[in-house]
Amino acid sequence: MPSEHRPDTEARPPAGDRLDDDHYPAYTMGRAAELIGATPAFLRALGETGLITPSRSGGGHRRYSRHQLRIAARVRELVDQGTPIEAASRIVDLEDQLEAAHRAHAGRRDTSNSRNETRE
Repeated sequence: MPSEHRPDTEARPPAGDRLDDDHYPAYTMGRAAELIGATPAFLRALGETGLITPSRSGGGHRRYSRHQLRIAARVRELVDQGTPIEAASRIVDLEDQLEAAHRAHAGRRDTSNSRNETRE
């Protein structure tokens, strides 16, 4: 009887850890497209804009994470409103950059406030 090939389990994190990981590429292209109400062609076009880069399975198939699907869904909303995909991708990218800048600024402000409180 041929032995069953099993991947090296030491190289992979436990399954429970992958289920909680927003960046784990768990979804095939077809399932990802279904989840966000788009087509595989939309996801391929989104990849061409460079906003998201799906992982690849051993066979070369695209795999998407929950984080990537949230981004794709945001782009899809803009495209559904008539925004070209390239512009929608740029808008979402700029929104993410702005949010990161706000978080960084808030972090610096919190650090500065706590330093001022300890001086008083």
